[in-house]
Amino acid sequence: PVVYAFMPSTDPTDCSIVPDETDGAARAVRHLRDIGRERLALVAGPERHHSARARVDGAVAALTADGLAPAIEPLYGEWSEAWGRQAARILLRRNPDIDAVFCASDQIARGLTDGLREAGRRVPRDVAVVGFDNWDVMTAATRPPLTSVDMDLEGLGRDAANLLLAAIAGEPQQGVHLHPCRLSIRASTGDGEPE
Repeated sequence: PVVYAFMPSTDPTDCSIVPDETDGAARAVRHLRDIGRERLALVAGPERHHSARARVDGAVAALTADGLAPAIEPLYGEWSEAWGRQAARILLRRNPDIDAVFCASDQIARGLTDGLREAGRRVPRDVAVVGFDNWDVMTAATRPPLTSVDMDLEGLGRDAANLLLAAIAGEPQQGVHLHPCRLSIRASTGDGEPE
């Protein structure tokens, strides 16, 4: 028996377990809304990339559920800090009143926070920022430390192993199974640490 982990099989009769990136992005937006942010922007990697689209779709769905829309059209670029810095300039030029940004990766978010700071915007006081991946190298190096969506890869691996053991025992579970993400809250959305 085989269980595909992190990326789904193209065969619907196979068993796959993947992070629920759409729900993870929705969790990020709900957090930003819960702390009072209303003018949210979305910055992602390449539009052709499944994760970029899934994360933007989840964020837009969460905003729509609150009767809102993104402050500007979602921005697609690269999975890089350089793109995050460029996106900060674009966002502030197109809508200087944004008060929160959901970034579809921690690398983008780190560059974006640098770009906001260079433009004189304080994170999180003026603009709250959330990333995605909870990559500790990025979250800890971001100033202030970055709130980020964690795909719980350890839990995903554990669930993949359990699905494999079930298949070995003669109880295969076909289809794509979604593993929930969680949010790791840090100072970039105002957890009480100094700005």
